[in-house]
Order: sequence, then C-alpha cells, then structure tokens
Amino acid sequence: MKGISINACTFIDIPFLCRRTSNFEPAFIINQQKNFEGMKYRTLAGTDLELPVITFGAWAAGGWMWGGSDRNDAIKAIQASYELGVNAIDTAAVYGQGESEEIVGEAVKDIPRDKVYILTKFGMRWDLDQPKGDFAFKSKDNSGADIDVYRYAGKESIILECENSLKRLGTDYIDLYQIHWPDSTTPIQESMEAVAQLIKDGKIRYAGVSNYSAEQMEEAVKHVNIVSDQVPYSMIKRDIEKTLVPWCLDNNKSILAYSPMERGLLTGKIKPGHQFAEGDHRANLYYFRDENITKTNGFLKSIQPIADEKGISLSQLVLLWTLEQPGITIALAGARNAEQAVQNAKAADVVITNEEVDQITQSLNTLKLIK
Repeated sequence: MKGISINACTFIDIPFLCRRTSNFEPAFIINQQKNFEGMKYRTLAGTDLELPVITFGAWAAGGWMWGGSDRNDAIKAIQASYELGVNAIDTAAVYGQGESEEIVGEAVKDIPRDKVYILTKFGMRWDLDQPKGDFAFKSKDNSGADIDVYRYAGKESIILECENSLKRLGTDYIDLYQIHWPDSTTPIQESMEAVAQLIKDGKIRYAGVSNYSAEQMEEAVKHVNIVSDQVPYSMIKRDIEKTLVPWCLDNNKSILAYSPMERGLLTGKIKPGHQFAEGDHRANLYYFRDENITKTNGFLKSIQPIADEKGISLSQLVLLWTLEQPGITIALAGARNAEQAVQNAKAADVVITNEEVDQITQSLNTLKLIK
C-alpha cells in the first residue's frame, strides 16, 4: 500500500476521510475500506500499523490492582471488541504478573496472527532474585502474596522478558514493544540497544516507550526508532499538552493515551461514598475523594446534553473528545466484560464536531479538583 507522510500522518492512496481539529494537529486517515461496524483506524507514525482509534487496554483484565477480575469475562471482552473492529490489544508483563498476557493470548489464539496487533510492555519486574533498578512499590499479586515491583530495564532482563511475553501471548513476534516506565539505574542507550537487537532478531516489529518525557524520548531515539509514547491522558489529566505533545508533533511520533476515562471516574457512574474492592488502587487516588467525585460529576452533568443528543453514553463522549485532541493517535480503553467492551468500541461510530469539542473543553476548563 503506497502513501505519503505529512505531519505525523500517513495519507494512503485509497478513498479516505481526513479530519483535522486544529491548525497544528496531525491529520489522521480513516481507512474506510477497513471499517468494522464504524470502527476507524489511524496509522502509527512511521509504521505500517493501522490501529483502531479505540484500542483494547488489558490492565484491568489481569485483575491485579483492580480488585480482581473474571478470566472468562476478560477473554469474552477482547473477543467482543474484535468483532467490532478492535483488532489491537495493549497489555504488559506486569499486569496480573503475566496473567493479562496469558488472557490476551487465549482470546486471540483462533484469530489469524496477521489480523490482530499485539502491544505489550516490559521493564516492571516483580520476579527478581535480588533487587535491581528503581524500586517502584509494594503490592500483592492476585493470590494475595506480597510482591516488590522494580522498574528495571537492563539488557539481559529485556531479552528475558521478551521471551517470557512471547510464550504467554502464544506468538512468535510482538507488534509494538514498549518500555513501561523509565529506569534511572540503567542508561537509556543500553535499554534501547537491547530493543534494537530484538527488532533485528524478528522478535518485535516496532519499539515504543511509555511514561517517557520529551527529554527521555530525545535520548531514546538516538539508539532505536521509537514510534510512540504511551502516556496517561484524560480530561482531568492533561499535563502532556505542555511539552510532550508539541515534541511528538514536531518529531513525527504517535501518542497512545491510556486511562482516558480516568480509571472509571469519567463514566459518571462513581458516586460519593463509593467503596472500592480490596486491592483496588483507585481507593488511594485523590481523584476519587468524595469532593472530587462530586466536582467531576457536576462537570459531566454539564456535557450530558451533548451525549443525549447523539444517543451515546458519557463514556463514549469522553472517548470521542480524547481522540480529537492534538497529537493523540489512539485511546486505550479497558473493559472487564463484553458489554463494556462493546460500548467502548461503538464510540467510534459517532462523529463529534469541532464546535462540540470546543464546548466541552470550555466547560472542562472550569473544573478544578482538590489535591
């Protein structure tokens, strides 16, 4: 398939629809010949990966830090998403200490390998014989056993992690391999050269990073072609707009937005006094204090008429707004069951206008949470 690259976007020479929401936002291509039930696709900068704008995020599927999950429900969620054109899944070795990757592998085992994109991450070790790297935090695995998690991205560790991920996923290559978090104890050069070797060996197709700053990306791209940065971005967490987004736009790099619904807060379904299950990390986040839940729900109420007019949920409207922000290539949306997965995927069926995006942003700019 031939095409030309303009402003971090691949223009494919087949019938297409191009949308631009600001003077400096890359114009992304929606390949109409590959739509499933209205799903739209954007090309990851500098690659041939055409990812669904709503990509399945499999953190919660692993149960860990989310108060547990049902394995069969998670598998059905991934498969239901695929039926609606969500042919890309993002996971990580540390999610459920390998369980999320196993679930992804089980869910896609009957799908031809070239019909699904597998994205995973490395560099969060819970299984080290002795401490290495940056200590991240203490936690409990899904069985309740204590674990210490380290951010470690030494060369030998990356090679080992890749082999383990390939086995759990049941595949012989990974489409996008991303360092999960920076490791200050290992030179970026060492980590990226290890990833470059994995590309040379055919174990992975493309290299990405996650939670990297613009400065860290500047260093990483000296050693391997980094195509994307996966970072937290939502209506109430917009820090990346200051530095990272401009850098990615200037350097033709994609942004994968994770937690666009801020771990469920922006669904409007969480009310003051909500009790999280034991082990659910959200219980300790300031976003979920009663006063911030109240403030957020007040904002959501102000944009409810837009959702009602389109016949969609608040969650779907939040995803649509996210996808229209400058520099955002795709949004990762998690689901624990098929119903949630279908709702996320169907957000792509709907069109949101520039005027509606501006209206939402204006209302959003009045929301101030208490830290």
